[in-house]
Amino acid sequence: MLPFWRPLLVAGVTTLLGRSNPNLSGLQLFASALGIYLTSGGYYTLWLMYKTFPRDIKAGIRYLKVQALLWDAGRKNMSIPKLFMENVHKNPNKIAFHFEDTAWTFTQVDEYSNRIANYLVSQGFQHGDTIALYMQNRPEFVCTWLGCSKIGVVAALINFNLRFIPLVHSIKVANSKGVICGVDMQEEILEVMEELGEMKIYISGSGKEVLVKGAIALDTALSAAQPLPPPQLDSVSFTDKLVYIFTSGTTGLPKAAIIKHCRYLFFCSGVHYMTGMTNDEIIYNPLPLYHTAGGMAGIGQVLIFNNTAVIRKKFSASRYWVEAKNYGCTVAQYVGELCRYLLTQPPRPEDKQHKVRIMFGNGVRAEIWEEFTARFNNPCINEVYGATEGIANVINIDGKTGACGFLSVLVPGALPCLLIKIDETTGEHMRDESGLCIKCGPGEPGEFVGKIKKNDPVRDFDGYADKKATQKKIVRDVFTKGDFAFASGDILVQDEYGYLYFKDRMGDTFRWRGENVSTTEVESVVFKEAGSRDCVVYGVEVPGVEGKAGMAAIVDPNREVDLDMFLKGIQRALPSYARPLFLRMLTEIDVTGTFKLKKLDLQKQGFEVNHIEDDLYFLDNKAGKYVSLTEDLYTRICQGQAGL
Repeated sequence: MLPFWRPLLVAGVTTLLGRSNPNLSGLQLFASALGIYLTSGGYYTLWLMYKTFPRDIKAGIRYLKVQALLWDAGRKNMSIPKLFMENVHKNPNKIAFHFEDTAWTFTQVDEYSNRIANYLVSQGFQHGDTIALYMQNRPEFVCTWLGCSKIGVVAALINFNLRFIPLVHSIKVANSKGVICGVDMQEEILEVMEELGEMKIYISGSGKEVLVKGAIALDTALSAAQPLPPPQLDSVSFTDKLVYIFTSGTTGLPKAAIIKHCRYLFFCSGVHYMTGMTNDEIIYNPLPLYHTAGGMAGIGQVLIFNNTAVIRKKFSASRYWVEAKNYGCTVAQYVGELCRYLLTQPPRPEDKQHKVRIMFGNGVRAEIWEEFTARFNNPCINEVYGATEGIANVINIDGKTGACGFLSVLVPGALPCLLIKIDETTGEHMRDESGLCIKCGPGEPGEFVGKIKKNDPVRDFDGYADKKATQKKIVRDVFTKGDFAFASGDILVQDEYGYLYFKDRMGDTFRWRGENVSTTEVESVVFKEAGSRDCVVYGVEVPGVEGKAGMAAIVDPNREVDLDMFLKGIQRALPSYARPLFLRMLTEIDVTGTFKLKKLDLQKQGFEVNHIEDDLYFLDNKAGKYVSLTEDLYTRICQGQAGL
C-alpha cells in the first residue's frame, strides 16, 4: 500500500487522543501526531515529497498552460489554420521554414496553402473529403496539408517509404478521393495505378515531366489559384478531423489514426509548454514529416507558436550539429536511433559550439543517455511517450536519465493513466475479485493505459479510420466498473518516484530505425518471396542498438529458397527498416492448438549462433546479400562492428 494512508491514520489517532484526554495541549497533540506519523513510516512520505514535489509543481503549472490554451481555443472554435494565420498577421516576414538553400516566410506558407485550398475547391473537394499526400520532406508538404485543412479536407499523410500493397492500402483505408504525389515519387504511383482506378492524381513539384497518364501538374495549376484565404475557412471546427497519421498499431497493415484539430493542438502545446520552450525557438527537425514526431510535435511549434524550423529531405548524421550551429538552433528533435548515429560520428568542434539547450523526441536508450548529453553540450533530453492515436501521454520534463515520463506519487490520479498487470503467458489483463484491472506497484512491469472521457479534447480516443481497429485498442472496467481506457500496447515500469521507463511492446510490432514494423505485414511478403513457405517474423535485440532488428524464420528443410532472389523480392516490397536483418532456416515449426505458428521461443533464442543448430543468415547491406552468420560475424555484430 502507498504511504498516503498514514496522514489519515495520524489524524484519526490524534483525534481519539484529544477526546480521551482533553487536558493534552496542542503542542502535546502535535508531538504525539508526529511520533505516530514517523513510527508508521511517514518519513518515507516526507522523503518522496522532498524528491518529487518540485517536479510535480513545475509540471502542474505547465500543464495548466496547456489546458488554458485548449480551453480558449475551444471557446473560440479555433482551428489549426486560424491559429497559424494569427501568427502570419503578427510576423508576416518571419521565417517559418529553412530548407536546403531556401527560406519560407509565414506569408509565403500562408499564400501557398491558400492556393492549395482554393484550387481543391475548384476541383470539387468538399469539407470531410480525404486526399492522400505522398511526398518527401519539403515545405510544400506542410503547406499542402495546411491548405487542405483550410477547407475541411483531411490529408492522409502517407509514409514515402511505402510501396505496392501497403501503399495502396494506406491510400484506400482513408477513403481518399485523390492523391497529391511528389514529382520524385511518380514511379511508385505508376506501379499501383491499376489498383487506384479512376482516382485523381496531382503531381507536386517541378524539374521533372509528369509521367502518370492523366495526372495534373499541380504547380502549374496553382499559379492561377487565388492566394487569399478561402471562404470555407470559417466552417472548419475545433473538433473536426485535421489529418490522418499512419501507425502500424500492433498488427496488420498501417492504420490511419484520426488527428483532430483539438488533438493536434493538445499534442503540440504539451510538448511546447512541458519542455519549457518559448516562441522564439529555432528548431532543428530532420525527421520525416509524415510522422507524429516530425510532422505534428515539430511542425506544430511553427504553426501554433510562431517558431522557426529547419527541415531536411533526409536526416544526415554528419550535418546534424553543423546545421544546428549554422542556423542558430536552440531546440532539436530526435528518435532513438538518430542519437546513436550521432554518437558514432567522429568528434567535431560543432558538437559543442551549437546553442541547442532542449532536445525532444522518443527512444533514447538509457545506456547512451549520459554519454550523449556530455558529448553534445548537455542539452536537456525531454523524452516523450505517447502513441500517435493514444491518450496515454507523458513526458520527461527534467531530463531524468532513461525515463520517458512520470506519474505523480503524491497526487495519484492527477493524470488518468496507470500501469496494469498483464499475464505474460496469455497477454490478457489481470483482474481482481471485482473484475477491475490490477494496478502495478513500483518495479512491476505492466501495460500503460489512459482513461477515455468522451467529448474531451484531451481524453477522448478518436481512434482510426477503421472502426474495428479502434475497438481493439479499448479496454473496459479499468479504474471503475463500466469505464473505458486506451490500451497502449506497450509495457512500461514505474519506479518509487513515479518515473516511467519503456520496457517492451506487446503484440506483433517491434521498432527499428525509429519506425514501427508490423510483423504481420512483413510475414506476408516473406511468405510470398519464400515460395509460400510457412514463416514467422519477430524482433530480436542486438546489443548496444536501440529497438529490435527484424528476423524471419522460414520452414525450408531442403534449403530450396534462393536467397538472392528472396532479397530482391523483399527489397522491392518493403522499406529498408522493415527488411529482415536475420534469417533462420527451419526444418519444421511448432503450431498451437488453433493452428497458429509459435514464435515466442524463436524470439527468445534470437540469433545466438552458438545455441542454434539451424542455418542462420545476416543481411550484409554493404555486400548486398545475405551471408552465413558465423561465430566471428556474430561477435562483430554484438560488439557493434558490423555497421548496423
